[in-house]
Amino acid sequence: MQIQWYPGHMHKASKEIKYALPDIDLLIEILDARIPYSSQNPMLARLRGGKPCIRVLNKTDLADPELTKQWQEYLEREQAVKTLAVTTQQPDKIKQIIDLCGKMLPDRTAAGKVIRTMIMGIPNVGKSTIINVLAGRVIAKTGNEPAVTKQQQRINLGKNIVLSDTPGVLWPNVENRHSGYRLAATGAVKDTAFEHADIALYALDYLRRAYPEPLRQRYRLETLPAEAQALLEVIGAKRGCLRAGGIVELDKAAKLLLTELRAGTIGRITLETPDMIAAEMAELAEIRAEKTAEREARRPRS
Repeated sequence: MQIQWYPGHMHKASKEIKYALPDIDLLIEILDARIPYSSQNPMLARLRGGKPCIRVLNKTDLADPELTKQWQEYLEREQAVKTLAVTTQQPDKIKQIIDLCGKMLPDRTAAGKVIRTMIMGIPNVGKSTIINVLAGRVIAKTGNEPAVTKQQQRINLGKNIVLSDTPGVLWPNVENRHSGYRLAATGAVKDTAFEHADIALYALDYLRRAYPEPLRQRYRLETLPAEAQALLEVIGAKRGCLRAGGIVELDKAAKLLLTELRAGTIGRITLETPDMIAAEMAELAEIRAEKTAEREARRPRS
């Protein structure tokens, strides 16, 4: 699957972020706790250098709590990175970000210098809601769909901390195909950019292996079919996603499944683990090596 959604304002925002980063002291990246790796922007990894970074795992009320702990430990192995696991229903915990900024830059804090921070996050990750909590007033427009924030703004948070907001930014090419599916499954990408059944089948293939019991209980199934498509058809039949002749409408069943997955109705689910990502990165390295070898083989020899 290729994500076919990269609006012009995102390209503009990426350029603005690159331009502003040299003047930023600390980065705050909002991640989706259900996909902590896939919701990271690879551009930030390339440009951050040694700048301190707070990675906020949001939507933890929808994620597997044990895996959230694993991801925090994994992410904090990186130098100058701290994590905070929150939900948008925990304003007091979100406000800990302000104190954490000061603790990560003690020299600037002691000298009374302004700490210039930048907040980033993929679309629909809850970034605007977090900004409003930090600011103590409604500044950023919120909405339960991707691409609400379309321009940068600067916000004084007090305690000598200034926050630069950025639009939610995806990237033109998601190299790891699994990440593309997960971004779509969690609602980071507009639904018009992919086939619902394609994403639902990918999600079900994972859920029947990683979370069989919540899936079975939610859809009142005694057993789970071995194949994702058969499982989607069973779910569709049980929920009345039928057309004439009793045939299951896969698109309708897929939309229902994705809606319930995103809302946490099936259960607290995390769609990737550190071990899974290690395996996928190894797979991706092989693919890159093969492509490089193919290019070298096509290159004219002198």
